[in-house]
Amino acid sequence: MNVGRPRRRPETVIADKAYSSRAIRSGLRRRGIRAVIPQRADQAAGRRRRGSAGGRPPAFDAEKYKARNVVERCFNRLKQFRAIATRFDKLATRYLAGLRIASLILWLREQ
Repeated sequence: MNVGRPRRRPETVIADKAYSSRAIRSGLRRRGIRAVIPQRADQAAGRRRRGSAGGRPPAFDAEKYKARNVVERCFNRLKQFRAIATRFDKLATRYLAGLRIASLILWLREQ
């Protein structure tokens, strides 16, 4: 008997250059998840230095990567609330409640 929500797998993971590594990319590939992560300059230079043995560059969808900006801006707006940014509430339920209230306030300001 399965208990809880059914598991769901994302189609893509959008991340910044800090997450550009072989281990992360291969882990996502094994799970059938598409990685939209720009390649770091040092990785590209190393691949070019090795020539044909360096392989081809990883796929990168610039249009999908633009969606990451929306999430980053949302985090920045939420962190304007001091209690959220410093995490005054140590209990997860209280922190989540504060996060929901902050989100609601931001949403109401837009209306």
